[in-house]
Amino acid sequence: MASERARDKARELTPNDFPGGIHPPENKRQSTGEPIGTIPLAEDLVVPLLQHTGSTALPQVKLGEYVMKGQKIAEADGLISCPVHAPSSGKVMAIEPAPVPHPSGLPADCITIRTDGEEHWCPLEPCENFREQEPVELLDKIRDCGVAGLGGAGFPTAVKLDPHGGTEIDTLIINGTECEPYITADDMLMREHAQEIVAGVEILSYILDEPERVLIGIEDNKPEAIEAMREAVKDTRFDVVVFPTKYPSGGEKQLIQILTGREVPNRGLPANIGVICQNVGTARAAYRAVRYGEPLISRVTTVVGEALERSRNIEVPVGTPIKHILKHHGAHRGLMQKVIIGGPMMGYTIDDERTPVVKATNCLLVPTRKELPPAPPAQACIRCGFCAEVCPASLLPQQLYWYARADDREKMQAYNLFDCIECGACSYVCPSTIPLVQYYRAAKGDIRIAEQEKEKSDRARERFEFRKLRQEKAEKEKEAKRKARREAAEKARQQREQQADSAGGGEAKQESDVVAAALARVKAKQASPEQQLARAKRSLTSAENRVERMRKKLAEADESQRDQLSAQLKSAELKREEAQQKLAQAEEQAKAQPAPEKPAEKKDDTAGEKRQADSAIEKAKAAAAARAQMSDADKLAADIEALEARVAKAEKRLEKARVENDSNEDAFAKALEKMQKKLDDKRQERDQS
Repeated sequence: MASERARDKARELTPNDFPGGIHPPENKRQSTGEPIGTIPLAEDLVVPLLQHTGSTALPQVKLGEYVMKGQKIAEADGLISCPVHAPSSGKVMAIEPAPVPHPSGLPADCITIRTDGEEHWCPLEPCENFREQEPVELLDKIRDCGVAGLGGAGFPTAVKLDPHGGTEIDTLIINGTECEPYITADDMLMREHAQEIVAGVEILSYILDEPERVLIGIEDNKPEAIEAMREAVKDTRFDVVVFPTKYPSGGEKQLIQILTGREVPNRGLPANIGVICQNVGTARAAYRAVRYGEPLISRVTTVVGEALERSRNIEVPVGTPIKHILKHHGAHRGLMQKVIIGGPMMGYTIDDERTPVVKATNCLLVPTRKELPPAPPAQACIRCGFCAEVCPASLLPQQLYWYARADDREKMQAYNLFDCIECGACSYVCPSTIPLVQYYRAAKGDIRIAEQEKEKSDRARERFEFRKLRQEKAEKEKEAKRKARREAAEKARQQREQQADSAGGGEAKQESDVVAAALARVKAKQASPEQQLARAKRSLTSAENRVERMRKKLAEADESQRDQLSAQLKSAELKREEAQQKLAQAEEQAKAQPAPEKPAEKKDDTAGEKRQADSAIEKAKAAAAARAQMSDADKLAADIEALEARVAKAEKRLEKARVENDSNEDAFAKALEKMQKKLDDKRQERDQS
């Protein structure tokens, strides 16, 4: 009864329609005459690091390394990316650019594995009951197994199942339409593996928190697949919806409109309207990833065309060179016109047959010239409007064509260029055979490049402006600190002046008079004949003492030092004679200069000053005599001690000048530097002795 109700409910579902569309020859029967087959394993598997929409995976293996089947050989780089696994066991022979399936024809990074034919699997992690795990754990498993969409651009499945917009998903759509001519991979997969597909749909539904509706859409030109899927869902709540065949009903947005009547907004995603759409092949890959722990390393691919001896569907390892596949299907080199990846509507031609199969390769079409003749040269547009009538996205292809030729990017975006699904319906009906899709595809690429460049320039400008602001802020902070120091110094100076003013003008004047008198006395003493006579006497005494010391050293020295000491003694005697001459001159000047009259009241002060001077002279003589008795090491230590005291005093004076913002700060710093150098030289002399 449950199965009958499910079938009745499926029949009651009334599909909607989408605008436009065409009915090209289907050419499906050529490849459905036998079950899904296999071919011998290729000697070398060339595995691209980018097989999906998003970022290129990062290699995790090295040259010469042995890898096992299913082993991860490249790690996903970021959210929109997929890991890559080894399709078979073998040895890594190269990690370098190689031909890949892409409309540009440009090479990309690949890992080449020389297979050993043993098919040794790496350890897998199967799961008996997926409902015992959390949905996030299942998502991680699907992500780690590298599952990507197998029916379109290969968008990472885990990302698609985890929408971050916060919209509740109420409808899960499983796409079994396969509307492109010649392609029958999904058709044969539904016929032979319907139970695995439905098991995968159950997992996807569980991850999405059991949406209200789960719809499996299939065109009515696949009766065997429809029957197999209806049999597989008879004990479930899933609905198989059959609708009339029309190209391109397999487009994601078109299928959503057919099954739900909802329209995806411009540049929006199905998740924005509560819908998630997955391919039947993706559902099966998700099932095998969760149930058996198998990564996505092979897929069902249609191999078809009149230039082949045998057309069928095969399950082929990812990385298998197309040349190897053609060899095992009897490709006739004289008949084949070209090799097309995909169908005749949305596929693209490849020039290098070393190009490998990737996760998104659903068909290899090898037609003859009669089967798919080359397009005639494009002619001028006659403005017939057929392209607008068949456009499934309700665009204006003719306007987009003119704007693409004029490189008017703003107009192309204003006319919703990015809503174009590149189905080729407009090119198919164009009587002038204009390759409209190629213009649109090239324009999209140019716009994406321009947007990326603009984004880079915007980031560079933001970095520059931020750096400029940071420098301005730092300069303002430095200026504020300098201003604060100047204000503090000025405030300290004003406080000192106020304190001096508060002490009274008389006291300040008295203090300045005392200082002036002391300076005058010092100047008078320095200029007086008596002072010069005393200085000459001290110089003579010092010279005589040096002569006596040198004579003692000469008398005690051995033969090897006598010549040097004799020269030093001679120098000391000459300096003594010069001191005697200066003393004689000073005595003559003292006799010739009359003594100044001194006030009687200052007689005692002068006598006291004379006594202090005599005492200082005696101390100097005693210090000179004591130094004469010191060894060279003791003298050096005394010099170092005196210099250290002077350096310490100079450092305090410099610090005070900096605090008070004294104008003589630079002079104090230079004096300290010279004094420190002298001290360093003395210390070095001490260390070397």
